[in-house]
Amino acid sequence: MDYPRVIEGDLQVRDQRFVILASRFNEFVVEGLVRGALDTLRRHGASDKQVEIVRVPGAYDMPLVARRLAASRRHDAIIALGAVIRGQTPHFDYVAGECAAGLSRVAAETGIPVAFGVLTTETVEQAVDRAGGKAGNKGADAAVTALELVNLLRRLES
Repeated sequence: MDYPRVIEGDLQVRDQRFVILASRFNEFVVEGLVRGALDTLRRHGASDKQVEIVRVPGAYDMPLVARRLAASRRHDAIIALGAVIRGQTPHFDYVAGECAAGLSRVAAETGIPVAFGVLTTETVEQAVDRAGGKAGNKGADAAVTALELVNLLRRLES
């Protein structure tokens, strides 16, 4: 089928700057996500000078820090990485929901892409599987999303 003109972002790092916003809570899972995101950015051409890592205590704290980072305009995209694992209380629902909604608001209100790489899983095993185990690496996926969005937004501006 023939399509009209299609505009999309590519996966080439040029002069873009990225910040990885990483939760320290469930750090044994989050570190796998961070490694996946860094590896992906480097494989697509990013130097270490184009990437910063900012650590926050937990996923609930991410929207506040993401808003500050976006307002600084020092980065072209934010890659939010964390792990919220369901426990025996409704705490999971509040943390996961507020984190997702807050990060989405930051992107919508500032125009800075916020790639959502915060795992929300039922078990530790599911989280480990998604942080570089048998289910891939959602940190790497979030880095690809951030890169594509930055390039798409640049194309839409020109």
